[in-house]
Amino acid sequence: MPLYTYHCPDCDKEFEQLVSASDTPACPACGSARVEQMVSRIAPEAKLKAVAKAWRAQATKEGHTSNFGSSERKG
Repeated sequence: MPLYTYHCPDCDKEFEQLVSASDTPACPACGSARVEQMVSRIAPEAKLKAVAKAWRAQATKEGHTSNFGSSERKG
């Protein structure tokens, strides 16, 4: 399933969600089914490692390391 970015005009929130091409999700903030699909932004590859390292550091700081393997937690 692809990752899509949506905008909810009812509450003016943006969110990303994995959905089938034929499905339209509801806004997680307000529950509205009236959402608009947007063009997703992609991070430049050069920044991906730095961003991932920052995410791992933040997750470790907050105690949320279950999504990372032991080699990734060392960052």
